Amino acid sequence: MKKLKYLLFVLLLVFPMSMMAKSAAAINSEVNLALSDFYSEVRGGKNFLARAKGYLVFPEVVKAGFGIGGEYGEGALIVNKRIVAYYNTVSASVGLQFGVQKKSIIIAFLTNSALRRFRRSKGFKVGVDGSVAIAKWGAGKDISNLTVKEPIVAFVFGNKGLMYNITIEGSKISRIYPK
Repeated sequence: MKKLKYLLFVLLLVFPMSMMAKSAAAINSEVNLALSDFYSEVRGGKNFLARAKGYLVFPEVVKAGFGIGGEYGEGALIVNKRIVAYYNTVSASVGLQFGVQKKSIIIAFLTNSALRRFRRSKGFKVGVDGSVAIAKWGAGKDISNLTVKEPIVAFVFGNKGLMYNITIEGSKISRIYPK
């Protein structure tokens, strides 16, 4: 019963945001700001994304948890430097976690087949429908020459807030149709 109360608390905290879907114009603006932040925070980030066949940008993913947690964010898929579709990311988790955090996520598709598989999915589950490598880089390190063996790589950046657990495993990414 206690865990059910925590779950209800998390759902009330995080998921009302999903009820207030943003407009396409608002998502576009936030995506552009997140890309600017990424390019300034991650040396070589612009060159790395230029090599990708497409990439998802989630400018603000909010995660909250106290034993049981959830996260939600909205973003856009960019192919050939154009926004071609909108998506949300949702996940729930149970385990050692406490706090609230906002982060930005970019998921780059490095092969045409990975991008095609993602676009054809009815709800892409990270770790189930596709293995995603989390890029790790040190301060001052240039990632434009980063060699990745996985066809999909994710960047988590701009962390604001305090949360014990940073992961995108178990996230479900679904297409949305904002106005």
